[in-house]
Amino acid sequence: MAFHGTETRRSAKSLLSFGAVIVAVCALCYAGSIQANLTFGGLPAIDRAAEELAAELAAAAALEQKLAEAAEQRVLENAEEAVADDLIEEVQEAVSAELEASVAASSELTDDSAGVFEGISRHDLDGSSFETEADSIIDNYDATLDGSESYIHRGQWLVMAEAEVFDQLASEGYLFDKVTELTGLGLRLAEVEAPASFSLSAMREGIYEVVGADRAQVDLNHIYTAGVPERVNMDGYSLQPMDALEFPLAVRDLPLKIGMIDSAVDINHEAFRSANVNSRSFVANQNDPPAFHGTAVASIIVGSASGLQGLAPKTQLRAASVFENDDELGEITSTVNLVKALDWMVAAEVDVVNLSLAGPPNKLLEIAISRLANKNISVVAAAGNGGPVAGPQYPAAYPGVVAVTAVDANKRAFRLANRGEYLDVAAPGVNLRHALAGGGYTASSGTSFAVPFAATAVALLKFSDPGVDVGARLAESAVDLGSPGKDSIYGYGLLRIR
Repeated sequence: MAFHGTETRRSAKSLLSFGAVIVAVCALCYAGSIQANLTFGGLPAIDRAAEELAAELAAAAALEQKLAEAAEQRVLENAEEAVADDLIEEVQEAVSAELEASVAASSELTDDSAGVFEGISRHDLDGSSFETEADSIIDNYDATLDGSESYIHRGQWLVMAEAEVFDQLASEGYLFDKVTELTGLGLRLAEVEAPASFSLSAMREGIYEVVGADRAQVDLNHIYTAGVPERVNMDGYSLQPMDALEFPLAVRDLPLKIGMIDSAVDINHEAFRSANVNSRSFVANQNDPPAFHGTAVASIIVGSASGLQGLAPKTQLRAASVFENDDELGEITSTVNLVKALDWMVAAEVDVVNLSLAGPPNKLLEIAISRLANKNISVVAAAGNGGPVAGPQYPAAYPGVVAVTAVDANKRAFRLANRGEYLDVAAPGVNLRHALAGGGYTASSGTSFAVPFAATAVALLKFSDPGVDVGARLAESAVDLGSPGKDSIYGYGLLRIR
């Protein structure tokens, strides 16, 4: 189940608004308890005012209770349960802190009646006194909905929309210094550098007020990883790609059109000596880009040498290099790099894009992928190597994306593969032989290495039948594994090409 930040934002603010009413009522009750000790004139009028305000607060509290219950239900329905529980707990803690502070403040109101009502007025019925804290809590959760805060580029926000939308925003005073034209996608991408105190929710709401929520996308610049593959001792058993799954022999001579978004490819490796690989980098730091993962994935598709037989060596492979090395996270890429690479894939006129990477949901990435689908470009992505209890990974979990998990030579699920209803097919990805950047060969395991099999199958289907319904064809031709029908371990089953 994907986590929807917008619904959570509304739910959190409803809970905070309800908390504001609780604080006000409690402050009023406490104030009433000390009225007997007050010695000032006009007490009957104050009592009447207090009674009227108490009645209004009670009615508002009842209404807010219903709204809060509905908001909490929306959180549970639209979020990962664990994350939703954390968010609700943190909001409740914030409310409790405000409540304690208000009661403590009320205990000091012994001088006059104005002090009583001053303590109450700090907590407006609409919860406005909580707005700053609400935005802070929610923005923090924007950064951690799908894992650690380290998986976003802090202080960087993204806006993506069509050109006319940016023109409309400019007329309202929204100006962006760094804008990239995504001609293939028909969009513009703006990168916004802002201090940590800057509110993403405020900017998002401001932009939506001007152009509408359906015409622009505002999100964080999330980080994605290729995953750490399990390296296999080459002295033991390893599986050649061509031996791992049966493909028609003709595929070896077909000029399939496949795109690949990954790390760099070591095109000087002997496995690519006769390959048609066109590479382009989308990484700002060009110094010593990582090449292990990209070289491995590319070699499974187009490798051809005495030490390795890839699936379709005559393929026209368009390889986008988007990864860079990070001291803490290893090989990483970002939403910005991915969106720019997807835009290039449109210009390259590929039939399918291989995405052997995974990470959190991002609205800009989702829209970019949907634009590819509208241009009849399929996307195949790795299920992820988070283990059986891990949540859905993206882009694999997006509608229309072919999500691929890995199995071994005995058709058993890879032990670290993610599970979930978003899985579509399984393919070989355990102890798989591939080229090693810098020379030589090795073997690895992971869902990343299963994706090239599905990408090649999709390219072959489209080469043979350009109008084919890829999802339906893969589902009906798969060899059922595990429980009858589609399941959360193998999807529809083992990939089969026929």
